[in-house]
Amino acid sequence: MWQLYDQLIETIPKDVKINHIHVGPTWTIVYAGPYCGFAATVNERGLSLPVFDGLIGVDMQSAAELCKSWDFLKASAGTAVVNAYCNHPAAALSVPGMEKTQNAFFDYAGAVKNKKAAIIGHFFNLERFLTNAASISVLERKPSGDDYPDSACEFILPQQDFIFITGSAFINKTLPRLLQLSAHGRAVVLGPSTPMSPVLFQYGADELSGLLPNYLPVKQAAEIGRGYVKMGDFGQRVRLRKEMHSTKSL
Repeated sequence: MWQLYDQLIETIPKDVKINHIHVGPTWTIVYAGPYCGFAATVNERGLSLPVFDGLIGVDMQSAAELCKSWDFLKASAGTAVVNAYCNHPAAALSVPGMEKTQNAFFDYAGAVKNKKAAIIGHFFNLERFLTNAASISVLERKPSGDDYPDSACEFILPQQDFIFITGSAFINKTLPRLLQLSAHGRAVVLGPSTPMSPVLFQYGADELSGLLPNYLPVKQAAEIGRGYVKMGDFGQRVRLRKEMHSTKSL
């Protein structure tokens, strides 16, 4: 189950040091040399937010190991390090098949017409675009309304044509199993926490939709971390489809 994580960690450089980390209530932001990365702050127990000053000066690959931690606040920081490298614009835009997009949700709206779709974690903007689907099942860790509890994934996901999975599933370690359960449908991993790496295709993802962040002034980290911002204002939205990556890699 750790192969996905280990393979991504192995791509992270050892010769670049962490300069700054900010853990906000919504987003964790990491700076390392020329790299800047985001990940959702997963704090399900409502703990006081850590500072992680001990990571300053640590090499990126060692810091990225934290993405495997069962302390999800540490895992959020580790994932932000992974994303700082994998989602670095200069590197990511050179990946065969990587496409800039303003809003991939428009494309999904047509693709799911008369199809069964499931969404792991609420994406309210996405749900707005999927009204042509034959059915939409939303699975949540803390369900409300018509949501299904996340444990229903074992029963629901194998029956779906499209499965949209929040990138924060990488942080809480549910992503490998969710991708396995989605093998009969099209699995899309999306959101700013998504590592935009074709490595995910080896483990069942069919499409990635995420953010390549700009290198932002450190003084903006606290504002972004609070989450009262449009993430698209701080980077380039992109998508990477397995079939396009395979074609352009030939």
